[in-house]
Amino acid sequence: MTSLTSRNFTAFLGARDRDKTRAFYRDVLGFELIGDDHFALIFKLHNGVLRISPMPNYTPQPFTALGWEVPDIVAAVKELNAAGITFERFDGMGQDELGIWKAPGGPGVAEVHAAARVAWFKDPDGNVLSVTQL
Repeated sequence: MTSLTSRNFTAFLGARDRDKTRAFYRDVLGFELIGDDHFALIFKLHNGVLRISPMPNYTPQPFTALGWEVPDIVAAVKELNAAGITFERFDGMGQDELGIWKAPGGPGVAEVHAAARVAWFKDPDGNVLSVTQL
């Protein structure tokens, strides 16, 4: 079997409005659009591609669909805010004024996750996206 751990990946999402989706991922998030046909919008990512298929009756899932690791979450949130992105707030999460949540530590928590800080935002179709600083 070929090891998938060393291969580029393809992520898949759905979207109701391809024009708003194209503008968001290309113009707001800054991803390079490398394909646009009746099957999908295709964006180049760091080590793979994101295919977003038009689906008129698409319903986003309530969990995080895509996330990016960033070296400085405060800077990333402020940059995305400046681009017009509003960060989500979740009841009981104890997020700070920027919407950043700090993962709790303690016994049984992997060391890398104990230091994680996460902020969530949505694309035009309601897909939940995140930025995380480990």
